[in-house]
Amino acid sequence: MTALDERQPPRPPRSGAGATVWLTGLPSAGKTTLATALAERLRADGVAGVELLDGDEVREFLSKGLGFDREDRDTNVLRIGWVAATLAKHGVLVLASVISPYAETRAGVAKLHDDRGAGFVEIYVATPVEVCSERDVKGLYARQRSGEMTGLTGVDAPYEAPTSPAAVIKTQDQTLAESVDQLYAVLQARGLV
Repeated sequence: MTALDERQPPRPPRSGAGATVWLTGLPSAGKTTLATALAERLRADGVAGVELLDGDEVREFLSKGLGFDREDRDTNVLRIGWVAATLAKHGVLVLASVISPYAETRAGVAKLHDDRGAGFVEIYVATPVEVCSERDVKGLYARQRSGEMTGLTGVDAPYEAPTSPAAVIKTQDQTLAESVDQLYAVLQARGLV
């Protein structure tokens, strides 16, 4: 028997129905960093069928040409939600990092999942705008301050924080590993890993 034969086969998420872990928060809150680190941990633990949907990447390919007014933002979020719900319906554990600033639209995404019999777990990455502005991963806050852009979520465009998420993760108060542990515990409690 070779080393490959001795390895355990990947295990699917426990629920079998799949689910979406929807990480919402301001730009540069740490959503994608957290989702990527969680995916690495899940895969290292042998969980099969883990997919990342990053809002910026999906916008580039699925929603190219959309702007940033309310209607276009909602369209983009609902498209990502539909893809996530479709994957989750087929047993995939989807980690979606999407700003998704409006509560009504996030509720629409949750309904898409409910209609398809797929789980939906809303996680609020609650990093304060001041911390996000310091991180400024994509230079958005600097562009907004210089007047080069307007409509930055949480600054001069609204962000409606979730009122009852499954977890609130304060990335400014803990390490990335601690944030991953917190999120992993939520998934364990829901029987998803």
